Amino acid sequence: MKDEQSLTLADGVRPREVWAWAMFDFANSGYTTVVITAVFNAYFVGVVAQGAEWGTFAWTAALSVSYAMIVLTAPLLGAYADVHAAKKRLLLITTAGCILATAALGLVGPGDLVLGITLLVISNYFFGTGENLIAAFLPEIARGHAIGKVSGWGWGLGYIGGLLTLALCLAYVTFAQAQGQGSDQFVPVTMLITAAVFLLAALPTFVWLKERSKPQALPRGGYRSVFARTWHTIRHAREHKDLKRFLVCILFYQAGVQSVITLAAIYAQEAMGFETSDTIILIMVVNITASLGALAFGHVQDRIGHKATIALTLLGWLLTIIVAWAAHSPGVFWIAANLAGLCLGASQSAGRALVGYLSPGHRRAEFFGLWGLAVKLSSIFGPITYGAVTWISGGDHRRAMLTVGVFFVIGLLILASINVQRGHASALKSEPITE
Repeated sequence: MKDEQSLTLADGVRPREVWAWAMFDFANSGYTTVVITAVFNAYFVGVVAQGAEWGTFAWTAALSVSYAMIVLTAPLLGAYADVHAAKKRLLLITTAGCILATAALGLVGPGDLVLGITLLVISNYFFGTGENLIAAFLPEIARGHAIGKVSGWGWGLGYIGGLLTLALCLAYVTFAQAQGQGSDQFVPVTMLITAAVFLLAALPTFVWLKERSKPQALPRGGYRSVFARTWHTIRHAREHKDLKRFLVCILFYQAGVQSVITLAAIYAQEAMGFETSDTIILIMVVNITASLGALAFGHVQDRIGHKATIALTLLGWLLTIIVAWAAHSPGVFWIAANLAGLCLGASQSAGRALVGYLSPGHRRAEFFGLWGLAVKLSSIFGPITYGAVTWISGGDHRRAMLTVGVFFVIGLLILASINVQRGHASALKSEPITE
């Protein structure tokens, strides 16, 4: 067991620290599960926007604003974190911001569009920024050949965290409905539950996860050098052409993934007629499927390779879209939802691991910032395309679902042109020479 540990973890990394790192995935998954995927999104469209045809578009537009903010700041914050060894400090700030804004969503009621949109933008901005920062720790705690496995641990534990938060919310929703309460009464309380779980579960991360990077001398030009370094990374991306291609691949296939994550509960409610409690139960089961997918494919990825694993998951996503589009009964939709869960855990884990494998060690936070940029760009044009199609088509969610499949087809075509071995060699070649 000790030999296996030494082959998996980086020098000086203890299992407790890896657990503490993975616990952040456990902690923040409640936010994306309850707020973005299962509860608040449907509440926003049905109650806050009062069922208007533009409700789905308003939801996706609000998220797009937050993702655009992340796009503008992620590479800069990544570069700042590298220069100042500030990943953990920035992670603390973003975590506090997301928790407070999530709790404040409990104040949003029927017709409170401005308040709801403002708090959604703030909470999701802090969530997405923190997601980039925690990912940048991964190559520091795992050896290169085991990044997929350790990444899978994080995603797998993350889905368990989302499941726990959702289960607590379901317990409260069931109690509230038995008391005759409506969604405008019980959904705000689920926001407080989500914020509390995030706060408590994130504590191990800040107690045991270490900041291993060292502050670097601020180059000539002071803080402007952070902008210059980020521009240098983008301008010289051709030196890492396989990483560049993979980031473009992520841009497309994550547009599909983010559409499913963002609009799952809305589709279940508007196209399939699910109630809040039905949707929560569905997402709980899907979280179990996603956890199993992340854990299983984390090991598979290290055996068959990053590229093959991602290709399998994209094919799985295409099958998911076809089944969801064809579903006219709850049973068939349940099949589609669990296919999505399996593919979600696998594609998220594999994508993050491959970025780490293709990134130069001395600029990992910066390149993970570019990863965050690609994911957040996809989070803009994927869901907002879905929202626009539903608005233009008068609320036809099935037609919008078909458009999501196009993103996975484009992702597969780009993935076929990537040479992982060449990309990894390029990353090693750019490492600074040490005495």
